[in-house]
Amino acid sequence: MDHATRQTSSSASSTRVVDVLVPVALNQTYSYRVPRGMDLEPGDVVCVPLGPREVVAVVWAQNANPDPRLHNRLKDVGEKLDVPPLKEELRKLVDWVSTYTLSARGMVLRMALRMGENLGPERMRLGVRLVGEPPKRLTPARRRLIEVLSDGLLHGKSDAAREAGVSGGVVDGLVDEGTLAVEAMPPPLAPPAPDPSFAQPDFSPQQRTAVDAMRALAANGSFHVALLDGVTGSGKTEVYFEAIAEIIRRNKQTLILMPEIALTGQFLDRFAQRFGVRPIEWHSELTPRTRQRNWAAISTGEAPVVVGARSALFLPYADLGLIIVDEEHDQAYKQDEGAHYHARDMAVVRAHIAKIPIVLASATPSVETEVNARKGRYQRVPLPSRFGGQHMPQIEAIDLRRAPPPRGRFISPPLAEQIQFAIEKREQALLFLNRRGYAPLTLCRACGHRFQCPQCTAWLVEHRLQGTLACHHCGYTAKPPDTCPKCGALHSLAACGPGVERVAEEVAKLFPAARTAIMASDTIRGPAEAEALVGAMQRREIDLLIGTQIMAKGHHFPWLTLVGVVDADLGLAGGDLRAAERTFQLLSQVAGRAGRAERPGRVLLQTYMPESGVMQALAKLDRDAFLEAEAEARKAHRMPPYGRLAALIVSGPQLENVAATARALARAAPRQDDVQIFGPAPAPLAMLRGLHRQRLLLKASKDVNVQGVLRRWLGTVKRPSDVKVKVDIDPYSFL
Repeated sequence: MDHATRQTSSSASSTRVVDVLVPVALNQTYSYRVPRGMDLEPGDVVCVPLGPREVVAVVWAQNANPDPRLHNRLKDVGEKLDVPPLKEELRKLVDWVSTYTLSARGMVLRMALRMGENLGPERMRLGVRLVGEPPKRLTPARRRLIEVLSDGLLHGKSDAAREAGVSGGVVDGLVDEGTLAVEAMPPPLAPPAPDPSFAQPDFSPQQRTAVDAMRALAANGSFHVALLDGVTGSGKTEVYFEAIAEIIRRNKQTLILMPEIALTGQFLDRFAQRFGVRPIEWHSELTPRTRQRNWAAISTGEAPVVVGARSALFLPYADLGLIIVDEEHDQAYKQDEGAHYHARDMAVVRAHIAKIPIVLASATPSVETEVNARKGRYQRVPLPSRFGGQHMPQIEAIDLRRAPPPRGRFISPPLAEQIQFAIEKREQALLFLNRRGYAPLTLCRACGHRFQCPQCTAWLVEHRLQGTLACHHCGYTAKPPDTCPKCGALHSLAACGPGVERVAEEVAKLFPAARTAIMASDTIRGPAEAEALVGAMQRREIDLLIGTQIMAKGHHFPWLTLVGVVDADLGLAGGDLRAAERTFQLLSQVAGRAGRAERPGRVLLQTYMPESGVMQALAKLDRDAFLEAEAEARKAHRMPPYGRLAALIVSGPQLENVAATARALARAAPRQDDVQIFGPAPAPLAMLRGLHRQRLLLKASKDVNVQGVLRRWLGTVKRPSDVKVKVDIDPYSFL
């Protein structure tokens, strides 16, 4: 070895190298040199150059044996960010989710680094204070600003401008003239900690047994899964609050996952009543600054309790001690974009990795969770009756074959009669239809033309309140035309079928004196509007509420005694694996809104199939028999949880390339006795967001390593660059 080679080799060996995982759609780590004086360990959050830009990434491992030939080509780590490192527990979760779902590790890491460029210490905020005499030239805008600042206190610069109704230039002008001084705003105070002894409730004997189980679970502190199995109105929330109180006393953190975090104002109020303060929130409605502060509080341990949507599962908790999954059965926990994962199942995985307890709460457990409880894998903590002695509502089916609505209407005479009775008694009623907008289909009476999304295989939904035709899959909107675009007929367009807006229109004609409101995701813009509507219901300012599934979860309306389901058969139309289970769960949740106080509740289901298993189980309040029948049917056909499913979704802009790739996958399909392949076939949504789609379905025995089978299978098929193949392990949607 010559002198120059020895020198290069010595230099390379003295330079530390780390492997860094970057939050992009890649699976592998990249090696970077560690600059002198920088101390890096696995989990540290860093900035690294990636191509022409710098990105936030995480040190995944030390590289003790870097390739010396690559030494001069390696780039240096740019900066170590002043944030707590990602603990080994979270890094293991990222690896596990990536392996299980066959998603790129970088995409899973991205969920843990939701802050992106906002990571690191919060930017210093500047404030202004009134310190000098008003200037000689005093415009109305300057006068308003000086009046706002006349208290002599330090105000945020943008806050002061907004309160005075002036531009930032007005503020800067007064600073230049010496009237205002600029000072650094003090950092925000840490959020107050919940007090576990703030307001301890009185529990019934039945609840007390469940509370003792929750406290014991939390005190044990090891991995354990409990199903808090309580009927609607039984007080599940108050019971699992006691597990949270125990965790707070032990100075650990709790994560509460909820399916509809943007609509949980009532839950946050109940938490504050029990613990004195609201918990930290994590969801998409937060402002960037609030997300930054909350992320920092979570990572440093200053957030004892976090309530969040499914993405909160991947946050870097400093010392997580308990996970609660509320409404564990809810389909909203399934993520169908990016990494396909089920937050409930991954929450169990995170609890197992962290060696902490987890509570799954539901009045209508999923078949998977119910089977685990029956087999003893999960502890069942029952709450079989409502709190305070209230009875479950009486549920009846209205056979629409015998009592149909009048032509062009959707509310049957028996249901209309009961709504009238409820209004006359000054009680509240709820009409449920899980369909947004005015009508799901618009067609031309003259030629039969149906309005379809140009980017998806889906009908355009009329939203009359907004004056649009909209696609609920890609977001495409258009104004309804006066003439048919196909035949040119004038004023020939007809709305077909009901949405909640059309039901509200019918209600206005049937009950003109009733005070009504619509509650759907496109009429409620954010948590504040949801809280306002819930408050109006509780103050009895609304007689009749019409809404979709967002009002089925967790709301407590003491004066609500009647629930009418406009189309109880709607969820059964899909015919997929979980159609009956989902329909039963959703209608049970909706029915559970009735009669939650001292007044008895009644639920009327409008159906063309009153003899079906779902309707019979609902009418008899026989949840256990329904779950038993569903589990047996799944077992007979080796479907989850007694078998494994995985979907392959092939998509691309050119139909011929998509079809050719799907056929190639079918030809290369694994040949083994315990694996079946179905398809390819066009997806029910054969086009989505401008991409053609075909599906294949893998069905396997419970003990098959599905991920290994899929890796080998996908590795044998080459595909055009414009064709993507997405893998969905344990699919919930078959569209």
